[in-house]
Amino acid sequence: MHSSKRFLLGSFSIAACLTQAVAALAAPVSIEEVMQAPYPSNLVAAAKGNAVAWVFDTKGVRNVWVAKDGHARQVTSYTADDGFDIGDLAWSADESQLAYIRGGSIEDDQPANVNNSPEGPAPREVWMISASGGAPRKLGAGHSPSFSPDGSRLVYADKNRIMSAELTAGGAAAAPLVVDQGRIASMTFSPDGKKLAFVSARKEHSLVGILDLAARSITWLSPSLDHDTSPVFSASGTQIAFIRIPSEKNPGFVSRRAGEPWSIWVADAASGEAKRVWVADGGVGSVFAPTLAQRNLLWNSRDELVFPWEKTGWLQLYVIPARGGAPRPITHGQFEIVHMVLSSDRHRLVYSSNEDTDRMHVWTVDFKGGGQATPASKDRAIEDYPQISGDGTIFALQSDATKPLQPVILAAGGRWQLLAPDGVASFPSSRLVTPEAVTYPAKDGQTVHAQLFLPRDARGAKPHPAIMFYHGGPRRQMLLGFNPMGAYAWMYALNQHFVSEGYIVISVNYRGGIGYGLDYREADNFGPGGGSEVNDILGTVSYLQGRKDVDARKVGVWGGSYGGLMTALALARASKDIAVGVDYAGVYNWDTMLASLGAPVEPGEATRRGFDSSPIATIDQWHSPVLVVQADDDRNVPLQQSVELIEDLRAHRIDHEAIMMPNEIHDLARYSSWMALFKATDAYLNRYLQ
Repeated sequence: MHSSKRFLLGSFSIAACLTQAVAALAAPVSIEEVMQAPYPSNLVAAAKGNAVAWVFDTKGVRNVWVAKDGHARQVTSYTADDGFDIGDLAWSADESQLAYIRGGSIEDDQPANVNNSPEGPAPREVWMISASGGAPRKLGAGHSPSFSPDGSRLVYADKNRIMSAELTAGGAAAAPLVVDQGRIASMTFSPDGKKLAFVSARKEHSLVGILDLAARSITWLSPSLDHDTSPVFSASGTQIAFIRIPSEKNPGFVSRRAGEPWSIWVADAASGEAKRVWVADGGVGSVFAPTLAQRNLLWNSRDELVFPWEKTGWLQLYVIPARGGAPRPITHGQFEIVHMVLSSDRHRLVYSSNEDTDRMHVWTVDFKGGGQATPASKDRAIEDYPQISGDGTIFALQSDATKPLQPVILAAGGRWQLLAPDGVASFPSSRLVTPEAVTYPAKDGQTVHAQLFLPRDARGAKPHPAIMFYHGGPRRQMLLGFNPMGAYAWMYALNQHFVSEGYIVISVNYRGGIGYGLDYREADNFGPGGGSEVNDILGTVSYLQGRKDVDARKVGVWGGSYGGLMTALALARASKDIAVGVDYAGVYNWDTMLASLGAPVEPGEATRRGFDSSPIATIDQWHSPVLVVQADDDRNVPLQQSVELIEDLRAHRIDHEAIMMPNEIHDLARYSSWMALFKATDAYLNRYLQ
């Protein structure tokens, strides 16, 4: 009897454990759970050795991390979700120091007060810290820090000034090196550190200048009325190449497949005299399309210039001899280059691309070994933001469908290894789903690309409510996993939460986005030029209505920024088919939006098309409830857009709610703000769809 009792107790314990396991599996993954992992950004490798640094954002607390010889450690000690972002990491030549910027908004010169300080907004500031940790040293307001090759000084930009701080023992306070007429857009030292190239962005054009540090003199490189950018020195430092983009008046967000061709120039670094060594063909590829990398022109060890070009309708990499000549393609195919970087010895190129379409992987090119592109690994995850250190070690940021983005190092055998595995140890990967890539026709017949998330019980007899998600940009691409870009990594996480609640989620990569070629990105009649992206919305609605596992009466929509515009367009064009929406910082009226960006608003065809392409044009067809969320220090989509929307929702008696976030910026600098947005979105959609 005793042993029989033991058996019964054991059976009860097993049954209890199974019940708990099933309950845990069935329970929705909370927003807190999918937002818990630290988000890495600003990955940058040292030019010598094998050190790498990055920023971890852990629930709004940002800190600088360093890994050397595979061992990772945190070197700053910030503790609050205060909205202060960190970026622009830079290594000193000897790997002993790191520079970075920190501020409530690090995207522009306008200070922000996202932490609601009674003292008001704080500017973005340049800081230095030892790579082994310790107390950081503030140098002053500015951005884009860069150490000189000999380590004697640190330069950084502050509006129209180049500032310089001496780094000798007890170095003096930073002082201006250059006070310019334009805004300083970028800086790069010559290999010997004796010259500093910079871009001066003027109102209608931009110039490349070279500052001789000893003579304190500036030489302009064949100045013109066009936009000169991306300066890069030759290995000897005697020459400098740059990209020249013709000045043309082009309204924002309007498709543009051809224009006056862009070109590459090479100048004598002493005299500034430059000659054009290559010009793009007319037609396809004539408009310059950059990668997402900081530098889009590189000078390799074979005295060749490496650059992106859309000659085939896809953003690929090419090289030309620095003296001029015919371009030679490095990459081929129907995919896009995303990021690229050259090793410090200029022998190896490392880049990421979406040759896997809805994933990105890292590739390498050895210019000493024939210049053929080879995959860094055969992993089926997502890798982006590649970096290569001085000893040739390759780093990247990696994620997949169920694992959040983390910094990795390429180990022996082409295996990616986590640099800081503790940050994801408790992440609920086993409870997330793997989306699938789907395509379907838009209303006008064009192919729409999307990722479909199905709940674990998708094969059940009961149809599911569905949610459409539209990313911002529009020049973005959602992937089959956690996105390398911060806001979209978190939005992917929220979509995973929705799936765990029983929703079918479709994340739509509508026309105007990147990853699917020039014709898809520069779609006919896009944006204020005709609103052709509405066809993708209507095609998505039809696709969902055609699925037996979707409850067509319960379809919702949400998105932010351009995705907010898509949400408003969906509700204003297909309200009878969409039960509810959540619109974060979306455009409502193209005419007033473009006017806020400085475009002239004059009666005529363009103004009429802008109005007709906007949600405001069919507000009388909008009947579904909507939650409108807006940050009131938004510099990307002005507050006026939400104000106009709310006024018309009230005038037409459309059910709505609104949330205002005082002092927040467009990208929401605080974790608490993201949580407020996501929880409000979840509650509002559930109210009408569950």
